[in-house]
Amino acid sequence: QVQLVESGGGLAQPGGSLRLSCAASGFTFPIYSMNWARQAPGEGLEWVSGIDTDKSVTHYADSVKGRFTISRDNSENTVYLQLDSLKPEDTALYYCAKGRGPLSRPGEYTHVGQGTQVTVSS
Repeated sequence: QVQLVESGGGLAQPGGSLRLSCAASGFTFPIYSMNWARQAPGEGLEWVSGIDTDKSVTHYADSVKGRFTISRDNSENTVYLQLDSLKPEDTALYYCAKGRGPLSRPGEYTHVGQGTQVTVSS
């Protein structure tokens, strides 16, 4: 069965960085787009970023554009999210999500992981 296991979350100061990883298994990773989404306390799930099967094609929410970078390693079945210039409003539970097909589309997921907590605070 599909498994998505996130790691790399933690506490960072404003302006700091974190790198999230998502190890995927149970499906043919290279032929699916992958996404990251987040949920802040009391809020709904917000799509953050996606990467197509063509790893040169990436997508970002306006709120993180220029600060976050998504990438994938098909040899390791892993997708990453580099978080730079972190802000307190980036505090959330970050989820990895498998796309429905080769092209990433916000909100179009078939499976979502358990999440990793990111807290940005001084």
